[in-house]
Amino acid sequence: MPIEGIELDNDKFVELLGKLIGESKHLQNNPPEFVPKEDRAARHVLDVLEPLSQENGGPLRIRHISYVEGRGNIVVEYPGEQEGGIMSFVGCHMDVVTANPDTWTFDPFSLSIDGDKLRGRGTTDCLGHVALVTEFFRQLGERRPKLKRTIVGVYIANEENSKILGIGIDEMVSRGELDSLKAGPLYWVDVADSQPCIGTGGIVAWSLTAKGKMFHSGLPHKSINPLELAMSSLAYMQDRFYKDFPPHPEEERYGFATPSTMKPTQWNYPGGSINQIPGEATICGDCRITPFYDVQQVMDKLRSYVDDLNSASSGALEALPTHGPCSKYVLPEEGLRGKVELTFFDSYAKGIACNLDSVGFNAMTSAFSKVYGYCKPYAITGSLPCIRELQEAGYDVQCIGFGRMATYHANDEYALLSDFRKGFEVMRELVLHFNTV
Repeated sequence: MPIEGIELDNDKFVELLGKLIGESKHLQNNPPEFVPKEDRAARHVLDVLEPLSQENGGPLRIRHISYVEGRGNIVVEYPGEQEGGIMSFVGCHMDVVTANPDTWTFDPFSLSIDGDKLRGRGTTDCLGHVALVTEFFRQLGERRPKLKRTIVGVYIANEENSKILGIGIDEMVSRGELDSLKAGPLYWVDVADSQPCIGTGGIVAWSLTAKGKMFHSGLPHKSINPLELAMSSLAYMQDRFYKDFPPHPEEERYGFATPSTMKPTQWNYPGGSINQIPGEATICGDCRITPFYDVQQVMDKLRSYVDDLNSASSGALEALPTHGPCSKYVLPEEGLRGKVELTFFDSYAKGIACNLDSVGFNAMTSAFSKVYGYCKPYAITGSLPCIRELQEAGYDVQCIGFGRMATYHANDEYALLSDFRKGFEVMRELVLHFNTV
């Protein structure tokens, strides 16, 4: 049966999504407090697709791949012609970020419906896409259209945590489980706002600790104030960062909303009374790096800025702006110098600039234009794990998704049923495009 006219089955989609959101309390990923069991979501996907598997007389080839108990991945294939090529929908993940019910206006761990809104943790990121891809393969399995290309769907575990590896797509790629997908376009289904995302940013999370001299606040000339030292040191580092990593010409071509940035996001100090200048203070923050700069080079540059501040011969510390007549970062009579220490958090991620000349990109823009009447790709310095590594390994990665950007990782997360209906049509048009090429 041809697939030209297939549409999302609202009832079946919402029924499956309700089951998935009902598991979301157990899918929260923030170890050690929250360790997800993605198999709780996987079983609902398998309940829909396994009756259509080759083992049960259907066309679907299904693999449940697990490296950690209870935390499996799923690969489903709808076979095309033997030499007809391949295309894939990858990245819809079965874990979610945490949710505190006390800060939501509705229960995050059960699906509720308000008109077009589908509400609950994971509706946008990313259980809605899990249900969408499952519904698409269910219809392929039931209709059995004759296709040239094999269509593959990959549901992954552990997308929301990059500190603990060996569970999700990183392990599947390292073991060669997805090597066949290099032969065709790979659509990463985990972005938002129903237009292609063609660029993302890398991220380097850092911690800058300033060490001074604790003293009574009534005698500030006897102290090295680490709060002031941290502020001035960060300003010095930011000034150098923006000179070393200015806006890149390619950012305009891709439509990046911002260039590379370095900014503080957290303050911390050991505590003490209000009339006590502390001995140290820490600023934490991140750098968001457009994909046209190397993340490792950024880290090396940040280290060099700190090395210069700590070098007595450079004069950089002495040249920092102070804050009033008693503010200072060196106490020569005591042989004391302020010091700054830079550390990086455990993991960093690279950004991606999708290939704008690939067959996958051209098919994607055609599909969106057909469904929406236009295609307006965007690029942001938000980060997505894994995809740059997939691109570097030889995959033609393009990013699509149909959640709501405004509710990503937010309280009161929701998505729109109408957006998923359009998303289903985009997937259909992509398959049709490659079935005729």
